[in-house]
Formats: sequence, C-alpha cells, structure tokens
Amino acid sequence: MAALETIQKLEILADAAKYDASCASSGTAKRNSTGGKGVGSTEGMGICHAYAPDGRCISLLKILLTNHCIFDCHYCINRKSSNVRRAKFTPREVADLTLTFYRRNYIEGLFLSSGIIKSSNHTMELLVETARILREEHDFRGYIHLKTIPEADPELAHQAGLYADRVSINVELPTDTGLTRLAPDKNSRQIEGAMGGMKMAIRQSKDERKRFRHAPRFAPGGQSTQMIVGADAATDSDIVGKASRLYGNFKLRRVYYSAFSPIPDASAVLPLKRPPLMREHRLYQSDWLMRFYGFAPQEVMQATEADGNLPLDIDPKLAWALKFRGRFPVDVNRASREDLLRVPGLGTRAVGQILASRRHRTLRLDDVAKLTVSVAKVRPFICTADWRPTLLTDRADLRSLLAPRQEQLELFAA
Repeated sequence: MAALETIQKLEILADAAKYDASCASSGTAKRNSTGGKGVGSTEGMGICHAYAPDGRCISLLKILLTNHCIFDCHYCINRKSSNVRRAKFTPREVADLTLTFYRRNYIEGLFLSSGIIKSSNHTMELLVETARILREEHDFRGYIHLKTIPEADPELAHQAGLYADRVSINVELPTDTGLTRLAPDKNSRQIEGAMGGMKMAIRQSKDERKRFRHAPRFAPGGQSTQMIVGADAATDSDIVGKASRLYGNFKLRRVYYSAFSPIPDASAVLPLKRPPLMREHRLYQSDWLMRFYGFAPQEVMQATEADGNLPLDIDPKLAWALKFRGRFPVDVNRASREDLLRVPGLGTRAVGQILASRRHRTLRLDDVAKLTVSVAKVRPFICTADWRPTLLTDRADLRSLLAPRQEQLELFAA
C-alpha cells in the first residue's frame, strides 16, 4: 500500500479520536513564553473550548498516534478485527503537527491517545517520546493531555506524568462483567491498579513541591477517566456508583461519559442503536450533583426509575425532589445552604446570592425569580415572605407540570 500523506493520516486519526470525550484542560499549571523563551502558553483555568454540533470538544488537537491495535474490544471501531482504514504517525510527525497548528492559532494544546501496536510498553514509549520532543526539544509550554495505557510499565506512566498536564486511564465500562464480555483483553484490576499508582505519584509530587521549590511537576491537572454508556446492560445506578468509587478511591478530576455509538461491522453482542444522548446528559447532571451540590451517590440513585435509570424527561435533582416532597417547601429566608442547594431550579450561584441578600433584607418571590431561569420550577419547593405553595408541592400531576414540553420540529419550517 502506498504511503499516506500527512493530511490523509490526520484525517483518519483525528476522526478515530472523536469517540474520546475526556479532553478537558482545567487545573493545570500556568506557563507562558514571555521573553521569547519556549513556544506557547497555558492558563491555570484551562483552555477556551469550541464544540462540535454533537457536543464533542474540538479545541485541542485531538488525535491518535495510530489506529492499529492488537486488542479486539467489541465496542471499539479501531479493534483488531475492524475493517477500517489504518494509519500511523511517528512521534516527530505529531510534534510537528502540534507546533504548526499552535503557531497558526488553531489549537492551544494536544490530546494524544493511541491504539496498541506491538505491545503496551512499545506504544507507551511512543506517546512519551512525542511529549518529550515537544517539551524538551521545542520547549513547548502549551497544554498536553496523554492517554496512558494501564498494561504498560509503571515507569513509562511516570514519565508521561512528568511531561503531561493531565493524564487519563479509561475504565471503559461501568461493570467488571461488561468489561470481561466486551473487552476480553482488558482487566479492571489492572486498570484500577494503574490509576492507584498515578494517584500516589501525583500526591508524592505535591508533597515534594511543598518541600523543594524546584521539584518537577507531575500531571498538575490530575487524572481523569471515561466510561462508555449504553454498550452493556449497566444501569445509571451502576454508573453513578462506579463514578463515586472512582472519585473517592483515586481522587480523579473528572469522570467522563460517552454514549455508545454503533460501529460498522459491529459484533452481535452490541446493541443495534445508540442510547439517547439525553441519558449521557443526565449522567453529567448527576455527576454535578455529587461534586457541587452535596448529594451522596445513594441519593442520586434514589432519583432513578424502577429500571435503575435516571428519567430522561426531567433532571435528576427534580426527580429526587419529587420523590422526597416531605423535605419541601424550604424557607429561603431561613434554610441552610445545604437545603437550598436541593431546591430544583436553584444553582450554586443563585444559592450564594440568596445567602448574601437575606442578611440585609427579607426575600420575596420576585427576588428569587431574578436569580433563576424559571421561577415556575422553584415555586413548589420554597417559601418566601409573600409566597407559600400550600397544596402545590403535593399535587399528583406536579411532574407533568414541571417537565419541559416536548416539541416536534418542523422539517420544512421557514
């Protein structure tokens, strides 16, 4: 087969990387090239992202080093048995592409993953070499996110952390049963063992930097992971439970969810159609509730339907509130921050403004309405100086009243 041009490789390997959702860039250290030193910069609060129509982040140069792979995971379009066009970059080609796009102001960093070629160690060496070329030979100071390989030697993963702003190790599927069935070459204990090793290395680096000013940084943006939603029989309760354990055990910055996408020549063990994208959205909302709203994993699970999945027509916080109406209404002029955060329609910023405002005056319903997108969603769950919901909170049809109306789009609308 004739050698592929760089642009052809880029087309193949950028498309192959689109299924990876874990590409956020927040939490890293600030760097710049002021004074003519180095190339690029990165801000501690992350990169301003652009998004594709399907919601995928496209602000980084997000590519695979290669889509060749010796593994045969059923859900992966790049699996060994897949009939897709293959390509491979060298580490220097990826470094040159990154610098070229950066200098043209197309990107602010690199997200690099890869299929497994020859062996896990060989592939990991190529990923590390790419980052080394950028950091040491070109003094690149932009953002680098490396997808590490759990089966590789821990020393190679450690080298990756010294060059990368963030590293990630995908757990792939929410349950061990699903992983064994759909990815027989992977092992959940090995994956979590690698994540544990990365957690210890990050913690050790932070301790060393407290004692020694010039100690090297190690993955200052932490580590993240990704789960595929809808490829197996795992329910949202299973996924929420798994995410909670990952956050607790490995101090992850983020757990990302990616709705399963049917692939060409798919295995018979896979579902024939993708799950609703709204399911992925509801899982992100549940993740937000645990991280910023003080919800325990068990409470989020209580918001699920009889099948163990979160409702698609309403958000998880509203679903929880409807199941526990005895906790409402809450008095916005007296309730604690924790109780206010559980009110549907009130976000963290609105709650902060309520707490600040009520120190100086008694709040009325109009005051709360100015702080929320939809006061209709809030009214059944709060009391103010001039408002009490009386029987509204206990109405049997409250869910239908608060659920967003579904509208059929007109194909030929003007």
